[in-house]
Amino acid sequence: MAASGKNPKKRNSLAGTKKGTSKSARRLQASPKARAKKKAYDTEYHKSAKRKKYRAKLNKANRDNPNKKGEDKSHTKKGKLVNEKQTKNRGRNGKGKKSSKK
Repeated sequence: MAASGKNPKKRNSLAGTKKGTSKSARRLQASPKARAKKKAYDTEYHKSAKRKKYRAKLNKANRDNPNKKGEDKSHTKKGKLVNEKQTKNRGRNGKGKKSSKK
């Protein structure tokens, strides 16, 4: 990856910094106790058998049908995973933030 700008070794100066502006992001930034509670919850959630199975399914889909440049995996209404342009997949919010899946 070719970097540009004054310092070619520096990719993203904001990566990993506390720049979230949502209410929950500000709360987690301000409270170490809240961050620890969320981390504990996330750890338990992601080690469940259901989540492991789901991650395995996504990993297999990426292995069997890798994304081309500029594409993401998109979930269809029928539950299938298909390749789709990032801009369409990430920009699909529908009316009133309701999903408008393919």
